[in-house]
Amino acid sequence: MSQPSSLALEVVPVTAFAQNCSILWDRRSRHAVVVDPGGDVPRLLQVIADRNLTVDAIILTHGHLDHAGGADALRDALSERQGGEKVPLIGPDARDQFLLESITQQAARFGVEGMHDAHVDRFVTDGERLNLLGHEFQVLHVPGHTPGHVVFFNPQTRFAFVGDTLFQGSVGRTDFPYGDADVLKEAIVRQLLPLGDDVTILPGHGPTTTIGAERQGNLFLR
Repeated sequence: MSQPSSLALEVVPVTAFAQNCSILWDRRSRHAVVVDPGGDVPRLLQVIADRNLTVDAIILTHGHLDHAGGADALRDALSERQGGEKVPLIGPDARDQFLLESITQQAARFGVEGMHDAHVDRFVTDGERLNLLGHEFQVLHVPGHTPGHVVFFNPQTRFAFVGDTLFQGSVGRTDFPYGDADVLKEAIVRQLLPLGDDVTILPGHGPTTTIGAERQGNLFLR
């Protein structure tokens, strides 16, 4: 992430799915946002405490268990720790509600413990702008991996949390009953590539990359 501001980012891979849970904070205020807390909530709470952070919000890119399975537990723990004021849980698009409501069932099928249904305070919509940590984050609806998948893009830092849409050399899985490879490719081309080659993206799994690198070298976009 380019940092013309005071923002800092720590990526904490969580659970056996090695999902990139992100903790983004302002170095001056020590206020933070958590993106996609899929699980390992005690570990996330320890990182937050070690950095002396106050979490303003938790945001979700989509409804899969490895991205949202720890969201309710983290919200409850943070709300209690931070004096009882409820930490809002925001996103994704409402079309992923059926996934958020079936996380416990999904986890049981995988034999994974400690993941539970997520109950968001509100969903987001394409084109919406969130004010987080004094920065504007644009909401981009990028379906195909899931129907309600969204991306959070910060124009100031030229950085985006892209969840399971675009990876280094790959794209999100679409072999679910609700997945669609053509829809995903079209949404990436329409929503993500125009952001600019200099934009750094953090996928839900694996290393960061850039729009430019994926435009040139990602075979799935050809």
